[in-house]
Amino acid sequence: MLVRKDFHIPLFDLISCLSDVIDMVNSDLVNHHTMVGYIAYLVGSQLELPHRQRYNLLMAGKLHDIGALSCQERLNTMNFELVNPHRHAEIGWLLLSDFKPLAETAELIHFHHVNWGNGSGNSFQGMAVPVGSHILHLADRVAVLLNKNKPVLAQTKRICQSVEQQIGVMFMPDVAQAFLKLAEKEYFWLDLISPTVSSLLKRRVSLETLELDLDGILSLGQVFSEIIDFRSRFTATHSSGVAASASVLARMVGFSETECEKMKVAGFLHDLGKLAVPTEILEKPGVLTPQERDIIRSHPYYTYRTLERISDMETINSWCSFHHEYLNGKGYPFHLERADLTMGARIMAVADVFTAITEDRPYRKGMTPEAVMSVLNSMGKSESLDVKLIEALADNFNEINQHRLAAQTAAGREYDRIMHQMEATS
Repeated sequence: MLVRKDFHIPLFDLISCLSDVIDMVNSDLVNHHTMVGYIAYLVGSQLELPHRQRYNLLMAGKLHDIGALSCQERLNTMNFELVNPHRHAEIGWLLLSDFKPLAETAELIHFHHVNWGNGSGNSFQGMAVPVGSHILHLADRVAVLLNKNKPVLAQTKRICQSVEQQIGVMFMPDVAQAFLKLAEKEYFWLDLISPTVSSLLKRRVSLETLELDLDGILSLGQVFSEIIDFRSRFTATHSSGVAASASVLARMVGFSETECEKMKVAGFLHDLGKLAVPTEILEKPGVLTPQERDIIRSHPYYTYRTLERISDMETINSWCSFHHEYLNGKGYPFHLERADLTMGARIMAVADVFTAITEDRPYRKGMTPEAVMSVLNSMGKSESLDVKLIEALADNFNEINQHRLAAQTAAGREYDRIMHQMEATS
């Protein structure tokens, strides 16, 4: 992947955005991924592993539970001893393994719930298990044992005793001993519960900055979109459709090739904040309560606040996070008005509505072209959406819709592949 001068984005920062918003789905999960990454990295340091292996441990810690697709499944992973723990680990591996910069990380995630079993944990279902997976396993279980509502130093003896009892059974002996040595140091525990643990990690690790060109950002954006969308069968291909529709519409109104690629990234990321919404709400068959509607309406806010920490994502963030803002100021969550909304943000708003009403979902078919244009024209008349963009879409309806359909068909095949593979191994 070649480096482009307009993108200098550390992979760690992008992964931190993803893991942090995933952990917002429930108060019991806040900072869990970061804590596991911190423990795994320091255990790796205690074992004097090479920098690259420690870096992969950190990234794996940040992402280890992305395959747990529902809030309840995430909460279930917070039990010290788990029933059928490998499903979410395999989904996480499947989601990440095709993105080359995270391929080694994906391998660690794949086996992070394999018990040592007096040495039998060297392999799992005929595949070799990396030592890093055993480090990640211990780090995850230690984080689960920690009670955030009690003084941390008062818990260290209990946690260490729990680890000692599982040496050779649940945990690889060398890994457990390295942790117990580390656990003697008070700073380890105090850093672990610090609200600034992410910045502490970044300084400690001397992280390499992986700079991606737009192709790399697009590839990672597609991975993010699958993590976002595959949580619900109702919207399993939505972000892919928005990305395709928005990028083609942008080209129709004069955006450059580079801007159209950035628009596609924005489409992939526009629903990032939905990772903070429980799947149980996204898939609720009945009418949402006012509280549930408020939770869903918060998702563009979390997208914006999550991405704003990365300065080179400023333009993409402004395009993707304002897709529920209206020109008349009646959108949400910022109630921006016409003068505040760039053409990129307006394109994303049109593409989101267009995709939502044209795509097929398990409970209904997409609208006909005539019905789609009726909805969009009505939103144009009410000054919710940009009339000129609606006219451009109408003039190029078939081409834009074909790109949307092709993108969503491809995303649907990937969703089916992952779900079928999980059914075959469960």
